[in-house]
Amino acid sequence: MSTLTLAATLALFFVFGFLFIFVNLCIGRLVRPHNPHEEKQEIYECGEPTIGSSFVQFDLRFYVVALLFLIFDVEVALFFPWAAVFGKANALQDGRMYAQPAAVDSPLPAPVLGLYRELGVEPQMLPQGQQAAPAVIQQQARQLAVFSLWDILVFFAVLLVGFAYVWYRGDLDWVRAYARPQPTSVVPPRQPREQKPAVSALVR
Repeated sequence: MSTLTLAATLALFFVFGFLFIFVNLCIGRLVRPHNPHEEKQEIYECGEPTIGSSFVQFDLRFYVVALLFLIFDVEVALFFPWAAVFGKANALQDGRMYAQPAAVDSPLPAPVLGLYRELGVEPQMLPQGQQAAPAVIQQQARQLAVFSLWDILVFFAVLLVGFAYVWYRGDLDWVRAYARPQPTSVVPPRQPREQKPAVSALVR
């Protein structure tokens, strides 16, 4: 795909997306009924009547829980591409795949060729002696599977260390104690001061 074709495709995509939204908004403005009412214009908050102003300070615990969820959720999503590579590496070790007929443009069997292309490896990138050697391909696939397994174990260990640190800090507790209560010392009660005689009494 040339640069001009790619630019034209992206421009067409953005123009179509803008027109799709703009046309639907215009049609909705012309078709939908317009009947404003005081009750309809009230703020809707889960079916409950609103109390006070909407400009209030939310508890910081909501943001901490949401941030922790996003961090661990995004990192766990990286398991999916690893699972795809690990599964294809294990599939390349299956000897039954090499008993099938070869592909048209390669001496490799069609399923093996498809797995190589899914992994981003073209047949011409392999040395000539390895294209028709199932034992060599199986050995390389086994090395890839072992390497990817150790790689995900290290990644998961880093996740567990982060999770343990967050747990130790108490960020997973909804009610968190920020400081340990100090032992209170017994303070003796203060003695009341002696009342001085009034000036008028001294004059008398």
